[in-house]
Amino acid sequence: MNWKSVLALGMGLVAAALPMMAAAQADWPAKPVTVVVPSSPGGGTDTYGRLLAQALTEQLKQTFIVENKPGASGAIGATAVAGAAPDGYTVLVASNSSLGINPALYKTLTYDVARDFAPVTRGVIAPMVIVAHPGAKLKTLRDLVEAGKRDPQGLFYGTAGVGSPLYIGVRMLEEATGARFSHVPYKGVGPAYQDLLAGRLQFMLTDLASVRPYIDAGKLLALAITDKSALLPAVPTLAEAGYPGLKAFTAFSVMLPAKVPPALVRRIAAEIAKAMKNPVNVQRLEQVALLPVLDTPEQFAASLKAEQADWGAFIRQHNITPD
Repeated sequence: MNWKSVLALGMGLVAAALPMMAAAQADWPAKPVTVVVPSSPGGGTDTYGRLLAQALTEQLKQTFIVENKPGASGAIGATAVAGAAPDGYTVLVASNSSLGINPALYKTLTYDVARDFAPVTRGVIAPMVIVAHPGAKLKTLRDLVEAGKRDPQGLFYGTAGVGSPLYIGVRMLEEATGARFSHVPYKGVGPAYQDLLAGRLQFMLTDLASVRPYIDAGKLLALAITDKSALLPAVPTLAEAGYPGLKAFTAFSVMLPAKVPPALVRRIAAEIAKAMKNPVNVQRLEQVALLPVLDTPEQFAASLKAEQADWGAFIRQHNITPD
């Protein structure tokens, strides 16, 4: 067979495959879809992943199944999705730790965000709140900053580790104000909450959904919040408290394997946006203090690139390394 025959055969196979690919995209989802969450059940990523899976199951009349794959700072789950078939039946729901921070924090990762994934949408922003134990006698963010200047390292805060937005957010506050605090890393935020409630920690930066019950019960005092929330209307934002330059945030986003056809990526993004505009799901998001973003794949790709640059610059400038 000469080269012209080979070329003709190849073109014929491609032409024959195109209608089948188009049909597969049009029929999506024709079978259950796996939503991979690269963290343990119960956290913010898992909460959004399960809410999203429920919403799409109801909307598309097909089952979306959450599969938790925790470990290695999210790398195990992310790597599994990166190597999955690019057919739209394996979806990654990940935090900005996995997508925006890890690429700058770790010298080697088993996945490459730009190479291995197709951005779908920035699903939601999770407002973070600075909370203090009442015994710390801190009423405002200004009180916290002044205390951190008077007694550097005298106030203790906990996080799930150096790679979390919670840790880097406090570091940003330190660099912006000149205050200094003592970091206590935990294997998860649950133990940190227990020590905060017991008064062994003086404050934390964490997601609103996790600590709202303690705020409502008067066990913790909210000093400031990253994004305005109807759940805490009287609590000032960081900007309102006098620190407009602080941009720490937590987000949960949706990614697909890199070679998923662009038309299917846009279709899935549109279905997610439609589901999150449903009044039932709007209420569900409000109940867990999540703010929908509903951007397009192109918009999300641009914002993710900018986010990686911002996190990376801060991490390199301040020589932040993993625990």
